[in-house]
Amino acid sequence: MRCKAAAYQSDSQARTKGWGFYSFFKRLFEVVFSVSLLLFILPVLLLTAAAIKLESRGPIFYKQERVGLNGRPFHVIKLRSMRMDAEKNGPQWASKDDPRVTRVGKFIRKTRIDEVPQLINVLRGDMSLIGPRPERQVFTDKFAKEIPGFKQRLIVKPGLTGWAQVNGGYEATPEEKFEMDMYYIQKQSFLLDMKILVRTVWVVLSGTGAR
Repeated sequence: MRCKAAAYQSDSQARTKGWGFYSFFKRLFEVVFSVSLLLFILPVLLLTAAAIKLESRGPIFYKQERVGLNGRPFHVIKLRSMRMDAEKNGPQWASKDDPRVTRVGKFIRKTRIDEVPQLINVLRGDMSLIGPRPERQVFTDKFAKEIPGFKQRLIVKPGLTGWAQVNGGYEATPEEKFEMDMYYIQKQSFLLDMKILVRTVWVVLSGTGAR
């Protein structure tokens, strides 16, 4: 595994040298796409916000610190899908049929509506549309100790969706997600990004892997 990690680092460093042209058009596309989608889905977001507020006390939006490009922390924005005391026992991953999730939360998680506000993170430049999903610092540190080369994921911006999300979803192990993230980093192209976006639409419509 350590040899593979070294290979990842070498391949990734080589790949980053040719990202300038691709990065420019990727950024242009994701800004236009994000603005268009936010305007299109605004009525749904307003109805969802009202439903969240009616069902449970607390804020409509939920902010959580995640690790971004080159290890820089930022706050990801989501529609709140859990009770206010969801992490009274400390940080933890969501599980299948998680009892902390509200009734509205189950629906917006299944349809991925809770993730839509992250388009604001994309517009801010904290995230890309496509890339490895950002982890919290506690899990980044944990996986860095367990998976050699794990922090190589941080050489690109985290994404709203990614190769690991459309292939492994929630059921994939951290090791499997890491392998898929590194595949994307090494192979990324505009064509691969479009493929991931199309497959993301299918995941959203089918409710695959929702928690």
